Amino acid sequence: MAHDSNSPAEPLVISTVYGALGHLKLNRPAKLNALNLQMLLELHRVLKAWAEDPKISTVLLTGRGSRGFCAGGDIADFHAAVTTGRHEDFLNLLSNEFDTDQLIASYPKPLVTLAHGITMGGGIGLASHAPVRLVTAGARMGMPEAKIGYTPDVGGSHLLANMPGHFGEYFAMTADSFTGADAVYLGFADVVVSEEFAANILDHLDEYMGLNAGDLAAAIEVMHGAAESHRLELDQGWVDHAFSAASPEDVVQRLEQMVHPHAKQAAALIAQNSPTSVASAFHAVRAARAEDNLRSALDRELRLAAHLMHRPDLAEGIRAQVIDKDRNPSWTPGTLEAVDQDALLELMDPADA
Repeated sequence: MAHDSNSPAEPLVISTVYGALGHLKLNRPAKLNALNLQMLLELHRVLKAWAEDPKISTVLLTGRGSRGFCAGGDIADFHAAVTTGRHEDFLNLLSNEFDTDQLIASYPKPLVTLAHGITMGGGIGLASHAPVRLVTAGARMGMPEAKIGYTPDVGGSHLLANMPGHFGEYFAMTADSFTGADAVYLGFADVVVSEEFAANILDHLDEYMGLNAGDLAAAIEVMHGAAESHRLELDQGWVDHAFSAASPEDVVQRLEQMVHPHAKQAAALIAQNSPTSVASAFHAVRAARAEDNLRSALDRELRLAAHLMHRPDLAEGIRAQVIDKDRNPSWTPGTLEAVDQDALLELMDPADA
């Protein structure tokens, strides 16, 4: 099992077998279960072993602690890597993480994930690609990478591209979050479950052992499903109008010309983010939608990561949002118009990369 250096007795990923159920629990609650390389390697190892174990029919993945399932990758680790010349360590971690996300997406058995609380970035990669994706209404989900000078990864561009209309561009460019109650409408979860179900999920799953993924999700929805939200449907019109534009600059221009108050808020959110990240997010979602292939999206995201980690915005964004917390990053360049979008576009197509 994976261990943290500061708590040698406490495994970072707890794996337990109850009869035909294998339970993996992220166990770093003080860090909102932020993922490091040890955790990812352990997750991948156990998931692979259980996929091939005939005694295990169903797998469950949860996060320990009330505050969140998983806040994403360990941002402090990323900052240390890109500011001390260990860029290969960063890419190695991402490569392992993306392989784990692909394994989850193609899992041969019902793999049930339960997202609660903070579920962002890398947490989405674990939770939202699974065959059976459960979420509590109060979960806070999203792909916040544009806030830190990075780009949606862990197959996030693929998930965003498959959101209704052009919500994918909206959430990628603004780095806004949404609730668990919104997640089913947006395609990031299958069933909203009650807090009671989430708290006693091991007991509840016992009733459904042996069902395939589709029947398992349907049974949970009938017996334990909580209300989904459709409030975002009210925003579909203005979102699709603005975010269907041909370029990131055109999106912003449309937002600034609209009178809808939410359009003004979206423009303000985009203005706070790294212009390079906003452009990267826009183009990555468009490329993922055109192709609709998770592995291709992951490969594209890895190429973008290799490009962006050498740019100043990533270290600066993590400094401003996570380390110093002054929330006042200085982006290079400072405007969308000045971003070298040709360099980003070259990375979108593997033939050009």
